[in-house]
Amino acid sequence: MARYVLALIALISGWLFAPSTASAAAVHVLPIEGPIGPATSDLVERSIADAVDAQAELLILQIDTPGGLDTSMRAIVHAIIDSPIPIISYVAPSGARAASAGTFILYASHIAAMAPGTNLGAATPVPVGGDQSAGEESSRGDDGTTDAPPAAGRSASASKAVEDAAAYLRALAEMRGRDPVFAEAAVREAKSLTYREALDAGVIDMIAGDLDELLDAVDGREVELVRGPISIDIDRATIEPIEPDWRYQLLAIITNPNVAAILMLIGVYGIIFEFYSPGLVGPGLVGAICLLLGLYAFQVLPVSYAGLALLGLGMALVVAEALLPSFGALGITGVAAFVAGSILLMDTDVPGFGVSPYVIGALAASISGLFVVTLSLVFRSHDRPVATGPEALASGHGEIVTWQPADGIGGEGRVRLDGELWHAVGPEALEPGMRVTIKSRDGLTLTVEPDQPSP
Repeated sequence: MARYVLALIALISGWLFAPSTASAAAVHVLPIEGPIGPATSDLVERSIADAVDAQAELLILQIDTPGGLDTSMRAIVHAIIDSPIPIISYVAPSGARAASAGTFILYASHIAAMAPGTNLGAATPVPVGGDQSAGEESSRGDDGTTDAPPAAGRSASASKAVEDAAAYLRALAEMRGRDPVFAEAAVREAKSLTYREALDAGVIDMIAGDLDELLDAVDGREVELVRGPISIDIDRATIEPIEPDWRYQLLAIITNPNVAAILMLIGVYGIIFEFYSPGLVGPGLVGAICLLLGLYAFQVLPVSYAGLALLGLGMALVVAEALLPSFGALGITGVAAFVAGSILLMDTDVPGFGVSPYVIGALAASISGLFVVTLSLVFRSHDRPVATGPEALASGHGEIVTWQPADGIGGEGRVRLDGELWHAVGPEALEPGMRVTIKSRDGLTLTVEPDQPSP
């Protein structure tokens, strides 16, 4: 009997403490929506690290983007290439696109998939002001597509950007075994493909209507990682959506060029107000925080240093107008420099990474308002009578405290003026308690006369 009890205990212990081999695999899904910038690249890198720490089987990037910054795109591509777990790029839902930077991410992924009704491509780098061609127009082919101007028709900087992007996308195509012909056309001619055309051309691996269909299609598929080939095993997989956290939200807000420009303006004027009213603390702290956040945003964004310098010069000139009134010369020049700097601030024409004309107009109006207020106060101070100093005594009014005749000067005594007692001389007929007007001052002696009755 004891033998059966021991056997039963051993069986139960083995069942309780044996490692679970039938646990469902975890699949993390990260949505990438909107323009790709520093916040997006940071989120993707952290999501890959979190998926590895959670021992997820794979990470799906669900893409719907018009493109983004080259530096952010390359950071995402590097993270995908170095990932120890498979990364799937999935253009979804229907109507989504993986344009420009999204095409590079799709090519770099271990598995590329698209939902019906989606497209990808148009990966030509866009320089500031568009394509700086040397007078050559684009040609329209029989199929209705538009070819980009030849390399000879582009500026040197545009040609370098196109050549670099084309070589980069070709390298990714060769690494993942995808079509290099479209990779070349997507960069040089801004070609795009529908989901069906992309599958037929060998750009993507599959078409999937939803995540369940995608997981069924990739289960058992072999992919090549940095550490070697592995087989995907996601039988009974559980899908775990990744929600953007507060860090992503903060980075997305402050790296918006419109917000960054506003933060810089608030930062500068907050510090100025602190200098005007030492001890308030609040304006100085808010200004310093906003200034640091704005500088961080400009450090990670493709900023034109000429535009940033003009922006700073404009704010400095308006401040100088407040401190050293020049009757408008410094203020007007400052507003003009600020507007020019805001227009030239971003060194890219990527959608979502430009300063809005409405924001520029609002900031210029606020600076102009401050400038107008300063000028009005200056002009008003010129028309206002002097309230302090020796000049303020002239035409002032006082009251006789003591008075007595004096040889040769009529009378003399003491006059109370603004709470102070002064020695005064004037007509002999004055008496204590009478109101007098100050006519002049000689040292510490005032010359007074009786107040004239109001008409």
